[in-house]
Amino acid sequence: MCNCGKKRSSLNTTARTVVAPVQNQQPIAARPQPSFTHIDQSIMFQYTGSTALSIIGRVTRKSYRFNFPGDVKPVAIVDATDMKAVPVLRVVE
Repeated sequence: MCNCGKKRSSLNTTARTVVAPVQNQQPIAARPQPSFTHIDQSIMFQYTGSTALSIIGRVTRKSYRFNFPGDVKPVAIVDATDMKAVPVLRVVE
């Protein structure tokens, strides 16, 4: 017969967690929130391939769909670095 139950209960009684009190902790609403204004800024990209292209931004996880050759779409600046590595996309000046 297995004696696993007694071993587990003895482990639970011997293991103790000590939690130190936190002082001067601000409520969540009072904490400064991160700024995401850089996500709102965008760079225009043009698709130069022969069919259509769907690609997901690595940072924003936004889906970008270029429906036809020559299609121009705005891409968030934080996703633009990865988009520049795609051979069929080019930055529109």
